[in-house]
Amino acid sequence: MKLEHSQISRVQQANDIVDVISEHVKLTRKGRELVGLCPFHDDHKPSMNVNPDKQIFKCFACSAGGDVIKFIQMREGLTFMRAVERLAERAGIKLTMPKAMPGQQPQADRADIEKVNRWAMRFWRKNLLDNSIGEKCRDYIRSRQLADKTSEEYSLGFASDKWDDFLNAAKRKNIPEKLMLAAGLIVANDQGNFYDKFRNRMMIPIIDAAGRVVGFGGRTLGNDPAKYMNSPTTAIFDKSNCVYGLDKARHEIVSSGTVAVVEGYTDVIAVHQAGCKNVVATLGTSFTAGHAKLLKRYAKNIVLIFDSDVAGASAAERALEICLSESIDLKLTAVPHGKDPCDFALAKGGDAFKELIANATDVMKYRWEKLSEKFGKSENLADRRAATDEFLRSVATAAKGGTLDAITYGLIVNRLSKILQIPSDDIRKELSRRGGQIKQSFVSTIEDSKVSSVEFDGFASKAQAEIIEVILNEPRLFESAAKRVKADDFEKAEMRDAWRLIEQTIDENVEFTLATLLAKTESEQLAGLIVKLSDNGQDMDTLRRRLNGAIEALNEYRQKKDANYKKIKDDEILKRISAIKARTDRRNPGLLPT
Repeated sequence: MKLEHSQISRVQQANDIVDVISEHVKLTRKGRELVGLCPFHDDHKPSMNVNPDKQIFKCFACSAGGDVIKFIQMREGLTFMRAVERLAERAGIKLTMPKAMPGQQPQADRADIEKVNRWAMRFWRKNLLDNSIGEKCRDYIRSRQLADKTSEEYSLGFASDKWDDFLNAAKRKNIPEKLMLAAGLIVANDQGNFYDKFRNRMMIPIIDAAGRVVGFGGRTLGNDPAKYMNSPTTAIFDKSNCVYGLDKARHEIVSSGTVAVVEGYTDVIAVHQAGCKNVVATLGTSFTAGHAKLLKRYAKNIVLIFDSDVAGASAAERALEICLSESIDLKLTAVPHGKDPCDFALAKGGDAFKELIANATDVMKYRWEKLSEKFGKSENLADRRAATDEFLRSVATAAKGGTLDAITYGLIVNRLSKILQIPSDDIRKELSRRGGQIKQSFVSTIEDSKVSSVEFDGFASKAQAEIIEVILNEPRLFESAAKRVKADDFEKAEMRDAWRLIEQTIDENVEFTLATLLAKTESEQLAGLIVKLSDNGQDMDTLRRRLNGAIEALNEYRQKKDANYKKIKDDEILKRISAIKARTDRRNPGLLPT
């Protein structure tokens, strides 16, 4: 599915890159630009620059770069089109999608599903505030010590116990049953008749990081054995890839670098009310890889707050394995005295909850304590072997994923050697067999988003890059360059794609800007290359000299390549390029090394 460029450009312009990146990364102003830790590699010294004038970002360490669409595409692991849709939703822009081809089944419109969800939220909120209808639900909310202000902030509502209360109200607003069904707000019985999915429940809207109402959770106010009920999977909602409270917690998570994960909706609401905001909840499901991928977009550290019973410990174990395999730093803690996070926050306050998070146990320490406890309690060889195997599996997974540094790895091996009375070399061999050799360095990338740099090795490659760089800075030189250079003259695929993109944009006779180019490419690597090469600003005469010199160097290379011409050495040609580049404006040098 393709959108017209005008729509993509409108979405791009409606989303300021500083505002969008600030939702994911803490930015600090440095001159005319802003800097922050790059989320596309293991960055410890801010290496990502955001330019509000050009509306681009660029990392000088890993070469990631592009416009606001590319940032969301890479950060959230989305396709180009889904990133455009995501930003359109953020800006409140209605995209006009191409009509389905004959024989194609039209898909439910994501924007329409969100719109009917938002209407449902307001309908149930109105029910809650109704003096006669919502009294029972209001009493329940107060019994959980949630203030009226909190109820309003989180848009809590009430679904009555009638079978068709929502259905009939939606029909009066001419909302199609097909749309209500696609949103999971109604269900059909065996006879094909529709009725409300949520009945006699406190309704809790699930809002994603973009502010979309993607689904609902409903807490029964009666004797329904299903204490909580979630919306079914829809075009915009999947509980395995969604957490509750992220819309409210996102900024605090980014600022602190830590997210705490609890189990229930009311846990999040109560903890937030107490003043601890970097807390989210899984939607009544176990912690999944989808949750891990979502949260690591916003935080480097995850603290899992689990129940102190057997079921809670088991859930913690599953989450532990997921986070280790996803290369996420994980800590674990349990609420004291078997209390729920909700009850603890209400009784002790937000500062106590923050302290609970701060004192969480590192995942490897947690595993070590469990191993030591097992060895202390049992002399049974099978029990000890099982505990050891469990611990080795965790160490190997952590080492493989990159969440374990070399020093900690060595300490663990030595400790394990003492407790097991096995030589440390044997333990290292066993970990290596399990794929757990320690990594010397670790670069974190978003799934399906490979950030890589195009290297300009050799004089021909540098000459080709020089040509692209000049045209990006002065497109009026393209016409003369195109008479002597064609796309096939570029050896690297990314360079050919960049040339063709420039050629296409100029042929379309639209305004030639960096933003225009970036909005036309779906490739993250090509976007990074364009940003890298465009970061230069020189006068027309200087750019013309550079272009002519680069083309001359390329022509000489072609002569050498085609006729096995060996009279001109590579270093002589490189000197020619260097001499031309030496005339550039020293206050704003080019990116290419000489």
